[in-house]
Amino acid sequence: MADSPQKPIVIRDLESFEDLQQAEALEREVWRLDDRDVMPLTLMIATKEAGSVWVGAFDGPQLAGFAFGFLAMESGHITLHSHMLAVREPYRSLDLGYKLKLAQRERALAMRVPEITWTFDPLQSRNAHLNFGKLGVVSDIYKVDFYGPETSSVLHQNGTDRLWVRWPLASRRVRDRLQGKDHRPEVLDAFSRLQPLVQFNGDGNPLRNDLSAALARQRIAIQIPSDILTVEQKDPNLAREWRQATRWAFTEALRAGFFVAEFARTVRGHQGPGNYLLEKGSIAEYVPELQRRPDAPR
Repeated sequence: MADSPQKPIVIRDLESFEDLQQAEALEREVWRLDDRDVMPLTLMIATKEAGSVWVGAFDGPQLAGFAFGFLAMESGHITLHSHMLAVREPYRSLDLGYKLKLAQRERALAMRVPEITWTFDPLQSRNAHLNFGKLGVVSDIYKVDFYGPETSSVLHQNGTDRLWVRWPLASRRVRDRLQGKDHRPEVLDAFSRLQPLVQFNGDGNPLRNDLSAALARQRIAIQIPSDILTVEQKDPNLAREWRQATRWAFTEALRAGFFVAEFARTVRGHQGPGNYLLEKGSIAEYVPELQRRPDAPR
């Protein structure tokens, strides 16, 4: 494996049998999965031939990262569901995750698919920053142990809770994010005036604040550790406490009619815990371009 790119990274579709073989090997490497949890190469080939989107980041002939998405139906609407995105360790400072998402967006729009969905672990601060801060996703669905209590991956030993996010590709919100328009001042101002529903206490443990008081407001904040992987390695019990506390906060807030609108890693000029901002109301009213689900509240 290269320690750094030897040539400019090229983003292109995975086209050949060898490209997909590299994707299979990269999946094993990034998630460190047992055979039972690895997507079979034969299924990769079939999904590609059936029209799924496989895009890769190539350093010369070597695959540095890839994203895989398949066409899906959600509440009667066609979407692209992005199931996997992986980048090799030496390439993670090159913003390849962002570039692969842009490539997925380009291909989805070419297919006249207006929305991409995917899931991610809400305790992963880096992914939350990419998804909400840079791409402009929103979410009103929290999945408890989406892949079961654990998988063979070392990344899935603290439960597999996921936020199901929606990316309205042509919306003004998304276009503004991709153009680099700064939304942070209003977001950071909102955080400065809120007591988080879950926040750090003085010892680094999650502190649950009054639920009824939080639900009476128009906005709720939820804090997470800046690096949950380090917490999991040093103190697995503490990591599980953060999982339980944030699971409680997200599920109670979403059940009460809130949705996840923003995420910030810096508040009041200081790098620290990650902070989610949840708004009360309808996602479809917040992002008018989103297709309304038939069962969504009006």
